[in-house]
Amino acid sequence: MNNNVKIWLSLFVRMSLFAVALLWPAGTWKWWQAWTLVGLWALFGIVMTRFLLHHDPALLAERMKLVPLHKEQKLWDKLLMLMFIVAGFGLYLIPGFDVVRYEWSEPLPLWANIFAMLVHLPSFLFLAWVMRENTYLSQVVKIDKNRGHQVVTTGPYALVRHPMYTVVIVLLFAVPVALGSRYALILSVLLTLLLIIRTYLEDRTLNTELEGYPEYAKQTRYRLIPGIW
Repeated sequence: MNNNVKIWLSLFVRMSLFAVALLWPAGTWKWWQAWTLVGLWALFGIVMTRFLLHHDPALLAERMKLVPLHKEQKLWDKLLMLMFIVAGFGLYLIPGFDVVRYEWSEPLPLWANIFAMLVHLPSFLFLAWVMRENTYLSQVVKIDKNRGHQVVTTGPYALVRHPMYTVVIVLLFAVPVALGSRYALILSVLLTLLLIIRTYLEDRTLNTELEGYPEYAKQTRYRLIPGIW
């Protein structure tokens, strides 16, 4: 099978599973918030796949790996990723039970749903900016020696040292709010804490193992939020 076909098929399968993860717990296909969210992520996936196929196929191959594990990966990163994956599934599964099937809590207001959906648009643009600037954007914490890993200091990396995590945290809250789920926001907080821990440990790893990173860290002082941390 042609490699490009495999990539597009993988994207289709991922988006299909995403839709099932949202709609199966709801027990109905008639949930416009879920379909809107699937549409937004599918559109982003299509645009970024087309871009990376032409401009950075190596990064696309790295980002499309189904299981975020690598032989060079740190043990602490494997444990954090395992917890992140389990809690991440809950972030997609809980809203359907909470908002539609069992109505555990009062859904968030419509204006909050729409606002959170709109927040996805600048977040996607920021993610695209990060991916354009950093070809070493692996799913796991590692020094990519095979690809000549170097410090990236341009674009969003001139603002904070881990811009991908910054925008992911925004999306961790935007997803459950777009779906109207109050209970899923508890998992958003847990996932954010895991990501902050990973940011700290990854930053420490890069500081000791990636040439030029200590100098970059002195130049770009903040990890996630300018002026705060």
